[in-house]
Amino acid sequence: MGDMLELEYDEDMISLLEAVWGEGFLSPGGTEEVDRVVGNKDLSQASILDIGCGIGGAAIHLARTRQPGRVTGIDIEENLVHKAQELANKKNVSAICHFQRVDPGPLPFQPCSFDVVFSKDSIIHIADKFSLAKNIYEVLRNDGWFIGSDWLSGYEGEPSPQMQAYIDAEGLDFGLASASTYQEAFNAAGFVDVEIDERNAWYRNQARAERDNLAGPLYERLVAQVGEDFLNREIDVWDKMIIVLDSGELRPTHLRARKPA
Repeated sequence: MGDMLELEYDEDMISLLEAVWGEGFLSPGGTEEVDRVVGNKDLSQASILDIGCGIGGAAIHLARTRQPGRVTGIDIEENLVHKAQELANKKNVSAICHFQRVDPGPLPFQPCSFDVVFSKDSIIHIADKFSLAKNIYEVLRNDGWFIGSDWLSGYEGEPSPQMQAYIDAEGLDFGLASASTYQEAFNAAGFVDVEIDERNAWYRNQARAERDNLAGPLYERLVAQVGEDFLNREIDVWDKMIIVLDSGELRPTHLRARKPA
């Protein structure tokens, strides 16, 4: 799965992101965006792998609404997996929704184990998109789908100073890639029916609303939870992110690709 750093999402970060994005979510759009990512794909009785499940919001929503046979969520951070399993218990889907910690590296599953591989804005942490696509292809059954979303770069080569300032402010191990790199990686792995759908316009507006929410209605509650310094640093992250969303250097995107029958 590539190299990812441990404990990037501590309790303060989790509290802040859930306040902005909803219970169980560490990325934008909540359940509505999960539904947009999946679209009209029939997941009934499907075996689903969720790469980078975080605290379980997306996987649990799929388990509750799409009638899958089983959902397996994986992440490299033990605290996230524990919270995801707690939420699955709370939402009464633990019979079909299971979470496990994995080590960075190849996916620890047999070939042809899943009908669908899903991921919500987490494979940004995996730098080698070609190995990632090959790995996903291997664990999918024939005619299976990769369905996900990720943060893409709107540039090739080195980021601008504004983009680098945003990356530095986030403090996460981002392995950003462009749409053309993803296209090449999916093609090289053997996928067909590759779809790359831009979501930049939606999130440019959304991010402004989130930033205003952090600095306004959520401010006092979050200061009590995470402290003023932490919260102000995160508002600064949003300010820097809005700049690179506007420039097109940061491009939230939906990704779909099918393993041939």
